[in-house]
Amino acid sequence: MHKTKAEALAFVQQLMPQLAGVPEDRELVICAPFTALGLLSDKLQGTPVKVGAQNIHWEKFGAYTGEISGAMLCELGVRYVVVGHSERRQYFGETDETVNARLKAAQLAGLTPILCVGETKQQRDSHETEAIIISQVQKALLGVNQFNLVIAYEPIWAIGTGDTCASQEANRVIGLIRSQLDNQHVSIQYGGSVKPDNMDEIMAQSEIDGALVGGASLEADSFARLAGYGG
Repeated sequence: MHKTKAEALAFVQQLMPQLAGVPEDRELVICAPFTALGLLSDKLQGTPVKVGAQNIHWEKFGAYTGEISGAMLCELGVRYVVVGHSERRQYFGETDETVNARLKAAQLAGLTPILCVGETKQQRDSHETEAIIISQVQKALLGVNQFNLVIAYEPIWAIGTGDTCASQEANRVIGLIRSQLDNQHVSIQYGGSVKPDNMDEIMAQSEIDGALVGGASLEADSFARLAGYGG
């Protein structure tokens, strides 16, 4: 929940010139609040940066006050949508079952969902990481098309805490996630206190295809350095 429309506009105006040297094969997505989606879609049209939303409802329409449908997002030029982010699970009662329903709704609308999975500090300390991750993945992907999908592993204990999961451990868990998939080519990202100074190490891991970035993406300079990792 960051940036008004004016702030989002200022952000992309600062960001775009800094992306000139980013390799063309890198896909960049800004998942913004609903209020900024239309503006960003207009301003980023024809650029390498795509627009994503932060949530989607599982029904096409109805009495679901405060929710938003796939058709509404598509009308705004949205291409991606985050589903099951840990904050949605933690604060707003998201379950594996509602995550599954939202994933299906996103794909039905022609959007690419970014499925988030991850364990809490208590679950990790109790050596439940593997069981939790496998359960989340299996329940979320029931009936879901794995050929229109991105997955993000975001250990909840590493989000916004500055306590990044060791890159080798993130790589191991992402490998575990991949082992549960029918489509081995699904793009799997790491998220959790990703910053410009650890991006190179994260992206050097064999199983990690990208990064789901929170706080470090809020400043244009930082976003550009993340996008240009390795350069």
